[in-house]
Amino acid sequence: MSQEAKKPETIKSLAGTIGLLAFLGGIVLAIVGGIGYPNSANITLALAIMGILVGVLNITGKEVLPLLIAAIALIVVGTAGLGGADGIHKGAFGALDDLGGDAGTRINEIVAYMATFMAPAAVISAFRAVWAIARPG
Repeated sequence: MSQEAKKPETIKSLAGTIGLLAFLGGIVLAIVGGIGYPNSANITLALAIMGILVGVLNITGKEVLPLLIAAIALIVVGTAGLGGADGIHKGAFGALDDLGGDAGTRINEIVAYMATFMAPAAVISAFRAVWAIARPG
């Protein structure tokens, strides 16, 4: 087989590897960041970039609907109870803090970082789905 025939396969394999590493790195970074580095702008930026890579390189047509449902769930839970005017909202898992420690706060941070990671992938996938439906022909 010639070198020209191997190039597209090699590029596709490389893109798949980069997408996989971005996905695994995003999950690990969301967990580590949620536990040790809450509300970090640098982690948020890194997760958004990784989410873009995952959305562009990993998501196929048949994975769009499950991804969108999972992303919606993460975004809803990741933002649940935040931004209350009375200042007592502690997020979806904040009640766990009442048991001692700050486990609820940490879980809220992890879920919020996961939502940040998945949001760009969801937007890219949603755009692809709309484009597939709306394109002429």
